[in-house]
Amino acid sequence: MSRPTPPVLAAGAVCWREGADGAVEILLVHRTQHRDTSLPKGKVDPGETLPETAVREIAEETGLLVGLGAPLGVVAYTLPSGRPKEVSYWAAEVEELAIANSTFTSNDEIERLSWVTLRAARKALTYPHDVDIVERFAQLYERHHARTFAIIALRHGKAVPAEHWDGPDATRPLLQRGIDQALSVAPGIAAFRPERLYSSPAERCVSTVAPTSRITGLEVRLKPGISQDAYDASGAAVSRIVGKRLRRRRSAVLCSHGPVLPQIVAAAAVGTDDRHRAELGRAAQLGTGEYAVVHIAVEHPEAGPVAVEVHSPTA
Repeated sequence: MSRPTPPVLAAGAVCWREGADGAVEILLVHRTQHRDTSLPKGKVDPGETLPETAVREIAEETGLLVGLGAPLGVVAYTLPSGRPKEVSYWAAEVEELAIANSTFTSNDEIERLSWVTLRAARKALTYPHDVDIVERFAQLYERHHARTFAIIALRHGKAVPAEHWDGPDATRPLLQRGIDQALSVAPGIAAFRPERLYSSPAERCVSTVAPTSRITGLEVRLKPGISQDAYDASGAAVSRIVGKRLRRRRSAVLCSHGPVLPQIVAAAAVGTDDRHRAELGRAAQLGTGEYAVVHIAVEHPEAGPVAVEVHSPTA
């Protein structure tokens, strides 16, 4: 029996801003060859993760450098060739400085860009699946959940097994697979524009977050309270560390260990209800090199996560 044809994977975003009158506007792209109007998106390149693709494609199509907010879901449809396609979308607020610095010029792919109201977008978009994504964003915006920050829990990459290491546990280094995992996820983590990087002092954690530090230019700050050596079943120290990040309302990465990660995720999800139980359960059980993004509304951080997503390394 023949295997099903794998889908073409792509990623994009609803790029949005608030105008001078406070009304929300989103960015549409008018494609040159296809003669249609759509949301900015593009296909995954080999070795990319979906968040990395979304940010890269938006930069290529619009000249805008954006950070991703809450996920808006996936749309699936069939291409004229008969092959299935799946496109993942996020919300992405665009700062005025990014708009002023846009390098966009009309080209063979994108004829022009336009900022339009949600109502105008619904009428202008060529494809119903794009309208569906705009509706999801509209619901998010109406609930004051479009502007978010994120707590990103990152599990260290694959390390030398403890039984094969003679030194202290905290000095165990990454295997080559772990190094590859760290390199693989770094651009995707950077796509969420973290403002702080925190790590357990353990070598395997510091080495895992190092590629993200290089991409973002952010210093890695060591937090013994999220180390495996400091693990405490009560999770009190972890809750204090994460709670401070919630009060600051700044996106942050916390690179830690298997036993500690459920505490980080639980602390980030304070105030949640059953809406995200399955996603939070998955986020608490990360494999090596995986990371979870817990999105929290800037206006209502006490209300729990807006969304939770998990991403795996491609290496």
